[in-house]
Amino acid sequence: MNFTTFDRKRILKLAGISLGILLVLLFVANNVIMPLYTQQGRTTKVPSVIGLPVQNAKSVLTQAGLTPREAETRIDKEYPIGTVAVQNPQSGSEVKYGRGVYLTISGGEPLVKVPSLRGKSLRDARFTLERTALTLGNVLYQQSTEFPENTVIDQAIAEGTEVKNGSKIDVTVSQGTASNKFPIPNVTLKSLTEAQKILTEIGFKVGMVSYQGASDLLPNTVLSQSPKAGELISLDQPVNLVVARQPQK
Repeated sequence: MNFTTFDRKRILKLAGISLGILLVLLFVANNVIMPLYTQQGRTTKVPSVIGLPVQNAKSVLTQAGLTPREAETRIDKEYPIGTVAVQNPQSGSEVKYGRGVYLTISGGEPLVKVPSLRGKSLRDARFTLERTALTLGNVLYQQSTEFPENTVIDQAIAEGTEVKNGSKIDVTVSQGTASNKFPIPNVTLKSLTEAQKILTEIGFKVGMVSYQGASDLLPNTVLSQSPKAGELISLDQPVNLVVARQPQK
């Protein structure tokens, strides 16, 4: 029987295809079917991947013979964004080899937008911040011909900026024009001698000094002041101090 060149090429092509199929079948049998057969009934312990970056967590689970699966992403204050916040099954669980482990990924802390404070009274600014889970930070006073006294002139973090819950927002407040009132410095946690020196050097008068027991502070440490730090008062208004005394035995 004579074979033409075309027949020979066809036979070689079929042989090549058959060889390729055979190689694929051998690969599947060796890498998929055999491992499944030998690992049938085998168990393993689930490692802990809480707090790990997602890719690291997947690598750890794969090395333990498990199948990592991403479940969802949710807001979480405890774990940084992009790390595993929850795993199911939990670490230490005895499971079948190859079982899927579902990972909940942290989306980080919730952010809030800084509201506009410019033009609000200092009292309204404080309430506005508290309603958005923020707090009033340092208050700087500045003379202004544009804004009435005790009105917010500027804010340290611009309106619309996204920040973490509980962030402090510093503000600049109008002192009015050529006011004869001045902001009181913060003298709490200073010694009585140091506090008196700070106040008198500015021109304030030290008023009534009362004593209160405080076992965790040194005697003569200022516990509180009235009016509070940052408030505007005239120089002839006294500043009253509450000071720690030696606790009685």
